[in-house]
Amino acid sequence: MTDASRKERDSLGECEVPMSAYWGIQTQRALSNYPISGLTLAFEMVQACATIKLAAAKVHGELGMLSPEIAAAVIQASREVREGRWQDHFVVDAFQAGAGTSFHMNVNEVIANRSNEILGHERGSYFPVHPNDHVNMGQSTNDVFPTTMRLAMIVMLTALGAEAGLLAESFRGKAEEFDGIVKSGRTHLQDAVPLRLGQEFGAYAQAIAKGSRRLGAMREPLYELGIGGSAVGTGLNTHPRYRSRMVAELATLTGFPLREGEDLFELMQSMTPFADVSAALRSLALDVTRIASDLRLLSSGPRTGLAEISLPAVQPGSSIMPGKVNPSIPEMVNQVCWHVMGADTAVAYAVQAGQLELNVMMPVMAYELVFAMRIMTNALKVFRELCVEGIEANAETCRHFAERSLGLATVLNPVIGYAEAAEVAKEAFRSQRSVIEVIRERGELDPEAEKALSLRAMTEPPTL
Repeated sequence: MTDASRKERDSLGECEVPMSAYWGIQTQRALSNYPISGLTLAFEMVQACATIKLAAAKVHGELGMLSPEIAAAVIQASREVREGRWQDHFVVDAFQAGAGTSFHMNVNEVIANRSNEILGHERGSYFPVHPNDHVNMGQSTNDVFPTTMRLAMIVMLTALGAEAGLLAESFRGKAEEFDGIVKSGRTHLQDAVPLRLGQEFGAYAQAIAKGSRRLGAMREPLYELGIGGSAVGTGLNTHPRYRSRMVAELATLTGFPLREGEDLFELMQSMTPFADVSAALRSLALDVTRIASDLRLLSSGPRTGLAEISLPAVQPGSSIMPGKVNPSIPEMVNQVCWHVMGADTAVAYAVQAGQLELNVMMPVMAYELVFAMRIMTNALKVFRELCVEGIEANAETCRHFAERSLGLATVLNPVIGYAEAAEVAKEAFRSQRSVIEVIRERGELDPEAEKALSLRAMTEPPTL
């Protein structure tokens, strides 16, 4: 053994571990076995797992299964991990052995070594606190890891839902600001009947608000915990009161309305709540990327495109074309949304891959979902602050297109019929005049029908 390392032993033999590391031999083996991506599971996962360890030490201490000294040390160490003090020591690659055992043992070893240090013993001694016998008492990766995922996802969903709600409010504010601006509608990217720019933005607000509510609804199934199921759901090696006490303690520590699982076997086998979370996230991404693309199209130009709106300029857009400004923020949002959609596919494959009593593909689910929610949350914040809140309407351009739209011929259907109205549209196109000019030239409208030619009136719903 060198001065820079210590020798530890497990059931497979001996292994050298860096002297400064709070992790231990099982984590060290995982470092050797999985040099895959350089990515690790997120702090939210570490924090959630440490919360479980803290709760378990408290419960086992109260049940007399851990000595007061050991329970207190594990609780203190778990609190430190929960606060992020030793985050650099959680080093196992995100792509690791099934079920998350390596990640789980990384947490157990860090807490055990820190607990022993608190009690005046060296790292790697595992005396008096052992990672399996004490930190992991009454637990298995098979119930701890899915519970960790649930707690982490609730935190992430809460943050993402709130950010989506703020973005919806920003679009709602723009809808009110732009309510008086009439523009041409477009279907199939062709001229359609007019609407107001505020109505268009109001629809964006509503779509994102619905997405936020869908995300919020996904939290409720995650409140049901399988902790206490141990290895396969039977609760082997757990105290009779452990399960209920754990759920109550975790609810106190997190502030979430957690509840005991109805069927611990089902909670260990089925990962569909995470598929539902991913699906809700994908649905939000589908709407957001559609809206971001609309903003790129509506702001295209500024001389040769639609240019009905102007986006805030956040950076030069070209290394060769002076003065060019691109829709950089919506472009970023598109890329984030597409990554989220890809993550959903990975999660779906992982969810269906469960076999018999356990789904071992949880690590990739955890990584993809937490990462997808993080980048989506950050992207929505930037989208709101650096793009949506600074959008300006080009009212004259909007009105110009509205007046020139061939879709205005639609208002003639009840008056002269579809076929004759189509002739009006074709004549307007051939003569490069507006539909309204052609209609008035024909002189076929009575004074009452003439009112229907008001662009604003065309954007209002019919009234009794």
